Amino acid sequence: MNRRGRQYRLLIYSHDSFGLGHLRRCRTIAHALVGRRADISVLILSGSPIIGSFSFRSRVDFVRIPGVIKLRRGDYTSLNLEIGIDEVLALRASIIRHTAEAFAPDLFLVDKEPWGLRGEVRDTLGLLKARGARLVLGLRDVMDEPKRLAIEWRRKRAVPALSDVYDDIWIYGLPQICEPLSAIELSPDTAAKISYTGYLRRTPSPTGLAQPLPAPIADQPYLLVTTGGGGDGALIVDWVLRAYEIAPELPYPALLVLGPFMRSTLQAGFLARVERLKNVFAITFDAAVENLMANAAGIVAMGGYNTFCEILSFDKPALIVPRTTPRMEQLLRASQAEALGLVSMLIADRDRPAETMAARLARLPDQPKPSTVRLPALLDGLSVIEEMVDAILLEPPSAARVAFGGRRG
Repeated sequence: MNRRGRQYRLLIYSHDSFGLGHLRRCRTIAHALVGRRADISVLILSGSPIIGSFSFRSRVDFVRIPGVIKLRRGDYTSLNLEIGIDEVLALRASIIRHTAEAFAPDLFLVDKEPWGLRGEVRDTLGLLKARGARLVLGLRDVMDEPKRLAIEWRRKRAVPALSDVYDDIWIYGLPQICEPLSAIELSPDTAAKISYTGYLRRTPSPTGLAQPLPAPIADQPYLLVTTGGGGDGALIVDWVLRAYEIAPELPYPALLVLGPFMRSTLQAGFLARVERLKNVFAITFDAAVENLMANAAGIVAMGGYNTFCEILSFDKPALIVPRTTPRMEQLLRASQAEALGLVSMLIADRDRPAETMAARLARLPDQPKPSTVRLPALLDGLSVIEEMVDAILLEPPSAARVAFGGRRG
C-alpha cells in the first residue's frame, strides 16, 4: 500500500494480430512494474491465441479479446469466429471499452497502434482521458522505414492522437539505432512527449523450460535458431538445415525453435529432415525461450524486437537474417546494429547457398559479443520505464481520476 492508501492500476493494450512480439514486450513491462512496486496491478488486453501458454506474475492478468489475423493483401479476418471482420472488430472494441470502464486504470499503455487496430481503442482513449487516466503510447525502436510510417500514419490519421490524446510517447530503444518518428512533422509540444527508454533487459525465466532439452545438447553449447512466432520463419530454418546437411560436422549442434504459428505441414517437413541429422534438434515452442538463449553459444534469428533484446541481454554472438516484407523493420534494425558492431547480418538472396550459411555458422561462436560495444543506456529500458511510472503515480490525481478511482484503497 502506498502513502496515499490505494492500489494503482495499469491497463495495457496489445492488439496481437499475429506473432508473439507485442505480447512478450507488454508482459516484460508488466512483470518489471509489479516487481518494483507492491501497490500496482496490471491487466493486459491481448488478441494472442496462445497467451494462456505464458506464466504471469502475481498482480498481472490478462483479458483475451477475439483474435484476428492479417492476410497477405493487408486485410484482416477473424482468427476463429465465423463472423465478418467488422463484427469481430466491434466485439473487440466493446470488450476493450467495458474492461477499461470496470478496471478504471490510472495509466493506459497502448502498444504500437495509436488508435488501436482499425481504431478499436479510440472510444476507450476518450473515456479514460475524460476520467483523468494517464495515456501512454509505447513504440518499438523500429516501426518501418520512417517515410513509410509517415505515409501509413497519415492514412490512418494517427498523428492527431499523438498531439491531442496521449500524454507520453515511449520508444523502447535508442536513437542511435533508429528514430521511428523522424519523418513525421511533430509540433514542439508533441516532440517533447517522446522518451527513448533504451532496450528492455531480459532475464532467465524462473519457471524453467516447459520441456527438457534433447539429451545430446542438455549439457553442451549449441547454436539456437529461433523464428519467433514462426509464421514467416521457414526460410531461415530451411537455410540452416541445408547448411548442416552439407556440413554435418559443424563445430556446434543446432537447436531449432520452429515457432507455434508455423504451418503444420512445414513443421512436419522440417522435423523429418532433423531426424536424419545427428547434430540438429528441434522443438516447436517453449514459452521460456529466454532460458534457451541463456545457454546458447550463439543465436541465429530473424531479428525481431524481443529477440534483439535477448541477444543484448544475454550477450550472445548473433547472426541476423532479417525479413524485408511486409515491413523493413528487421532489416533496418539489423543493418544499424551490425554497423555498431552488436551483431552480424546475412541477407537472404534468391539462391541462399548452403555453403554460405555453413561458413557463417562455423564462425558465429567466435564473433565478438555485443558487450564489446559501449553504448550508454543500451539496456536501461525497464528501469527508465519504472522511474517514469513512479513519477506519474506521484503526481496529484486529477479531479476526474479522484472521482472515478478514489473508491480504491
